[in-house]
Amino acid sequence: MARETAQKGTARPEPIVDRGTHPRTAPRLVLLAIILIAAAGAFIVYQDRLDNEAMLALLGVLAMMGIFFLVSAVIGFIQVMPHSGSDPLARAYLDAHPDGIVITDAGDRVIYANQAYARLTGASNARELQTVEGMLSRFKESTEAVYRLTNALRDGRADQEEFRLMRSLDVQARGEGAHWYRLGARPLETGRRGEPLRAWQLSDITREREDQERFFKELQHAIDYLDHAPAGFFSAGERGDIVYLNATLADWLGIDLARFRPGAISLDELVAGEGMSLIDSVRAEPGANRTAMLDLDMLKASGQSLPVTLLHRVSATRDGAPGESRTIVLGRGETGSAVAGGSAAEMRFTRFFNNTPMAIASVDADGRILRTNAPFLKMFSGVISLDEMDNGAQFEIVVGRTSLDAFETALAAARDGQGEIAPVEARHPGNDERHVRFYVNAVIDRAGSEPEEAAIIYAVETTEQKALENQMAQTQKMNAVGTLAGGIAHDFNNVLTAVLLSADHLLLSLRPSDASFADLMEIKRNANRAAVLVRQLLAFSRKQTMRPTVLQMTDVIGDLRMLVDRLTGTNVRLVIDYGRDLWSVKTDIGQFEQVVINLSVNARDAMPEGGTLTIRLRNRPAAEVRELGLRDLPEADYVLIEVEDEGSGIEPEVLEKIFEPFFTTKEVGKGTGLGLSMVYGIVKQSGGYIYPDSQVGRGTTFSIYLPRHIEEALPEGEDGAAGSPQQTVPTIADTDDEPTDLTGGSAVVLLVEDEEAVRRGGKRMLETRGYVVHEATSGVEALEVMRELDGQVDVVVSDVVMPEMDGPSLLRELRKDYPDLKFIFVSGYAEDAFAKNLPADAEFGFLAKPFSLKQLAVSVREILD
Repeated sequence: MARETAQKGTARPEPIVDRGTHPRTAPRLVLLAIILIAAAGAFIVYQDRLDNEAMLALLGVLAMMGIFFLVSAVIGFIQVMPHSGSDPLARAYLDAHPDGIVITDAGDRVIYANQAYARLTGASNARELQTVEGMLSRFKESTEAVYRLTNALRDGRADQEEFRLMRSLDVQARGEGAHWYRLGARPLETGRRGEPLRAWQLSDITREREDQERFFKELQHAIDYLDHAPAGFFSAGERGDIVYLNATLADWLGIDLARFRPGAISLDELVAGEGMSLIDSVRAEPGANRTAMLDLDMLKASGQSLPVTLLHRVSATRDGAPGESRTIVLGRGETGSAVAGGSAAEMRFTRFFNNTPMAIASVDADGRILRTNAPFLKMFSGVISLDEMDNGAQFEIVVGRTSLDAFETALAAARDGQGEIAPVEARHPGNDERHVRFYVNAVIDRAGSEPEEAAIIYAVETTEQKALENQMAQTQKMNAVGTLAGGIAHDFNNVLTAVLLSADHLLLSLRPSDASFADLMEIKRNANRAAVLVRQLLAFSRKQTMRPTVLQMTDVIGDLRMLVDRLTGTNVRLVIDYGRDLWSVKTDIGQFEQVVINLSVNARDAMPEGGTLTIRLRNRPAAEVRELGLRDLPEADYVLIEVEDEGSGIEPEVLEKIFEPFFTTKEVGKGTGLGLSMVYGIVKQSGGYIYPDSQVGRGTTFSIYLPRHIEEALPEGEDGAAGSPQQTVPTIADTDDEPTDLTGGSAVVLLVEDEEAVRRGGKRMLETRGYVVHEATSGVEALEVMRELDGQVDVVVSDVVMPEMDGPSLLRELRKDYPDLKFIFVSGYAEDAFAKNLPADAEFGFLAKPFSLKQLAVSVREILD
């Protein structure tokens, strides 16, 4: 009995409609009957024409065919009565499916409907059964859903819809109230005669929707409880972005929850001061969680601080990466009750302790860290963690190996209660380029609780101070070297001038065929070579002669392209980026061309195997200059010229010395060490700045910043000539090797020079040109000579640097009595070095040392004319 009951319980329900069970069964039976009748008639008609043997053979063949057919039908090889529609497993699945399933043809006639569909629609037999479209089209709530599904079937797509009816589809259960239904539709490929079929699946989801509504109500209640809890709460993601905060915290901080979007605010925007250092110090072990209590200030939307206590819980993934965090915020002070056991004084001290800009830590007598503030954790982030401090980490971890002895001495002095303890200089243990100074103060009034504080240590980062000190020392060194170089160049110019004048005097008395003529020419050529070296020294000391003009760097570099390309050779590829709309600059074009050529040749030497030399031009507005963070570069508009190579690079220790004169990394005889020092001097004298940047093995870039030149409008009637030199004379490079005989005149010249060799040579050279020359060894003596001659002097040729009275002072004194007196200054320094000491309307000629006989004669003749 129990077995029969079990079989009835597991029996599948029969479908209420199934018109596809035995397709084409009747035609097959009729065809089989016709075949049998035809065979019997054939035997009757032809029995007289067949003999017995043929009849027996035919009957035997038919008997064998019948036996084969019967056996094949039994084993299923031949099918006389076809199985129902499709796979029996699929049919069993449809019959027992809990959802209502109905299949209709193109004429909306029901082909199949299971018992679940009958229960949902309240149909007790096939006559009461309705199609989905016919049944649901009467309800306005489901009309649109059926219409969309019908269109999807027409397009060959499967889809589903959910809708709510005010009453049940089952007429017997219509008093139960509203019901939710889910209706699905799917097209089938072919039907019984090849026509398309439609499969509908209907299910009652009222209980599911009720569970969802109950869940959402419970969730809404939980959120409401959390939002209006007496404590704040927020959750942050892996990157510190706030994904949730409750209404209480939003109200405290002045955040509009209606505009809040998850991830739009980061945690560091809500924490004031160095509080993020405390939060970042809380780290969990891989795959674990950790909770810590932190006292800090949060930041309101108004910019005010909010003192709070955080119960901060963080997580970490299995690989140690930080995970999400959950944090309870307890108000301290006006917004809420203070933490248990905390007093108002303690809270005020905590705020002061964590918000001071100085890193502070307390240690015991053994050097174990007892307490630190937020700036301390920020300064030594990555070196020491909150876990290590909780486990009694030693302060020597943050001191560094090189300063341990000094720290131990300072800590010993603090244990003895000494008041004057020398600060400890150390390098940051996480970065050798950072410098830290520790101030160790002894704790005199120690409390009785353990562990006792033995010292309070203040840490101040001195990286910028050290950099400024090094920069100042380098600047002083360069200035001292420049002053020395300028002094040497001045004295050496006098020597070279005497050599050149003497050589010219001797050459005038010789013919080219004389034996000594070639030696004198060699002396003069070597003197000129020495003059070039002196000029480089003067360039470094920023005292060389310059004729600044307004230039467009695009034109200057464009004109130099062919020359630079020829100098760098065939294995170096030259690339020039001219930039766009470059501003004007003011510098000496000849001197700046030397800068570009010198840097290009150095770049070529740094790439013996070849490479790319890139020259880039661009504007650098003041806003971009401010972002560069270069200490000695004022915030202004500049034109940037970059010279970049792909060479071997320069080591950091060498990079600090490349602008020093006579410093070179080339082989002996391959360089003087004055090239880059000259570049440095020319750029500086032009009011610009130069910065090298090099990486060993990757190349070097020299960045030159020249200030933007803005034309100033001159008052009407002025041409800007005031203060400018009256006479422009050739430089050494413009002279010929052989002197040219120039006819002078009968003018009177006063030659003022403290160097006897130069004065004697100049007097002799001018006298050979027919001039009447009077000598003076200083400015004071020159005034006496003028009084003796009663001012009968046509031109004064005076050195600039002299004892007792220099050249500019002499000019001012002489112009008082002789305002029209013509004046020529002779100096190895640039005109700008002394012109600033002259009156604004002073006019004078200028002759740069060392000079030749021809230059001296030309200068005097032209200023007299």
